[in-house]
Amino acid sequence: MALNIKKMRNFGIIAHIDSGKTTVSERILYYTGKNHKIGEVHEGAATMDWMKEEQERGITITAAATSVEWAGHHLNLIDTPGHVDFTAEVERSCRVLDGAVVVFCAVGGVQAQSETVWRQADKYHVPRMVFINKMDRVGADFFAVVEQIKKRLDGTPVVIQFPKGGGDELEGIIDLVDFKLYKFEGDKGEDLVKYDIPEEDLAKATELREELIENVAQEDEDLMNKYLENGDLSYEELVHGIRMGVQHYLFQPVLAGSALKNVGVQPLLDAIVAYLPDPEEVHNMNQFEVEDKLQENPIPTKPDPKAPLRALIFKVMNMGQTELSFVRVYQGTLKSGDLVFCPNQQKKERASRLVKLHSAQQTNIDEAQAGDICAIVGLKSAATGETLSPEDNQAILEGITFAEPVIQMAIEPKSNADKEKLAKALAKLEREDPTFRRHIDPDTGQLIVAGMGELHLEVLQHRMLDDFKVDANVGTPRVSYRESITKACEVRGKHVKQTGGSGQYGDAVIKFRPLTEEEMKLGDEFVWETAIKGGSIPKEYFNSIRDGIIAELARGHVAGYPVIGVHATLVDGSTHDVDSSEMAFKAAGQLAVRLAYDQMGVQLLEPWMRVECETPEEFTGNIIGSLNSKRAMITETEARGSVTNIRGEVPLGEMFGYTTELRSLSQGRAAFAMEPGDYKPVPNSMVATIARKG
Repeated sequence: MALNIKKMRNFGIIAHIDSGKTTVSERILYYTGKNHKIGEVHEGAATMDWMKEEQERGITITAAATSVEWAGHHLNLIDTPGHVDFTAEVERSCRVLDGAVVVFCAVGGVQAQSETVWRQADKYHVPRMVFINKMDRVGADFFAVVEQIKKRLDGTPVVIQFPKGGGDELEGIIDLVDFKLYKFEGDKGEDLVKYDIPEEDLAKATELREELIENVAQEDEDLMNKYLENGDLSYEELVHGIRMGVQHYLFQPVLAGSALKNVGVQPLLDAIVAYLPDPEEVHNMNQFEVEDKLQENPIPTKPDPKAPLRALIFKVMNMGQTELSFVRVYQGTLKSGDLVFCPNQQKKERASRLVKLHSAQQTNIDEAQAGDICAIVGLKSAATGETLSPEDNQAILEGITFAEPVIQMAIEPKSNADKEKLAKALAKLEREDPTFRRHIDPDTGQLIVAGMGELHLEVLQHRMLDDFKVDANVGTPRVSYRESITKACEVRGKHVKQTGGSGQYGDAVIKFRPLTEEEMKLGDEFVWETAIKGGSIPKEYFNSIRDGIIAELARGHVAGYPVIGVHATLVDGSTHDVDSSEMAFKAAGQLAVRLAYDQMGVQLLEPWMRVECETPEEFTGNIIGSLNSKRAMITETEARGSVTNIRGEVPLGEMFGYTTELRSLSQGRAAFAMEPGDYKPVPNSMVATIARKG
């Protein structure tokens, strides 16, 4: 049966680790009737955490998808990880979502990874709502979190609910739109009962409702006129105004509750339906541009099930013996058994089977129409970020960008029998995870794997054993250093070699300069330009020169790590009628880099991490001392009652094994989170040591 696109919502739940995202998801599954019992994260029984690693660790590692029905609407829900090592899962989810619920802990507030996921939602223009969770915890402070969202995230939170009480005295939720007190009765809070707002809360509720109406009305002239005439807005007008504000990124409505105590989840579901956009409305606001391969002309997609297919693969996942490709259909209709085309690779693929996912459970479907999310069984080579379209109407949707790995380690099979199995397992994991890479070290011949952190590589190692039955030895984690240049120069790379027959002749003059900070922020590590005048070098050799430069930069200069942040311009050169070739000009490009190194001021860089520690007040001094000993730059300490938040930046290489050290310093009561920051120069005193290790 075809789905009504106006009755669809594609949303995700995103947050800092341990804010309660998966617990919120579990309650959604229970109240929508998808599950008949509640699975608790702390018991390893959460439906959405289906992987063995997730159940054992009590954290979400991979984004899990499901579909539920609520109030006559079809909801596609993606529960994402909060740990920074798995931030790619949030990145690809944000790319295909029409809305998000950002969950905050009422005690922890805005934490390190909260900032990361908020920026990811900004990057992909995802409308969002805020759910302040864990209002049952001692020290919960709803309004303090609202202020932190303004201050630290530059958000525009607008309160539409606030809690009555907090901690052990949490009684319910006061809703400002309905202007009622909601209490959640029954064994599992399944009975939402409405009461008049108590006298002692009436003044606060009235004040906040007036603020809400002013925020809503000031963005809509009709609503503002009605507000000025009547001094109030009706329920329907207020709902409409909030919906428009969310969809146009003007503000984020804030709700409250405690998922663990079954408080506030049903109103959250109502708000998702009422305020988050449907797929058509998202396209009205923010159309995804595609590149029309036949007309070479960018055109927008349209959520029309009868138009030519446009579907984006946003995730590849191995589940047992089955590989699933998760897709968002932006235009047209994808049918089970369809022969589709991947323009990125210029290959045909067969969508053998279409399924809807409920965590690890699969349900076959016949088709997925524009606006829907499903998974395909049977794709052989199409990868994350690639497009599916008809061969006779090709188009490429805007892809997904991922962070570069910051940590690496050597890996080898424990036996020769495992050698081939290891190669196959790593190939599958690399296809599944865009932030996981592998390569052979040219100096040692070792197989090196790279990822986003210690936990990331540890989980992948365990998955190789559990999912692929491959046992491997791994080395100690190593930092992925980089090198960069600090000065501009111009050099001539002239490769001339005469052998018995035809020789080799390649001559290229290259200008090198460091990339600016703004250019680096765009994600470029190497920029290539040509400024040849008079045709001194034919165009067919340009790419060969560029390839030679890239190959030589990858070898490094100071310590053998890739050189990044380089702008190279081909300005002149010469050719030989007989001896010039692509190989000769590639060698000329390599030679130019080698000659330029001594003039470019090459320096070694190391990755720094933004770190945030949350500790009981009495351990603050010890923890700041330990961070300072690791070359940290402390930027802020913030007291929240008896807890102190310490924020700063620290080199990644100093933080290996810090979890154990932090437990020792705080009697196991402190916690920390990290996220990638910038690359910064390595102190001169450490360069020689790192070069020897490299």
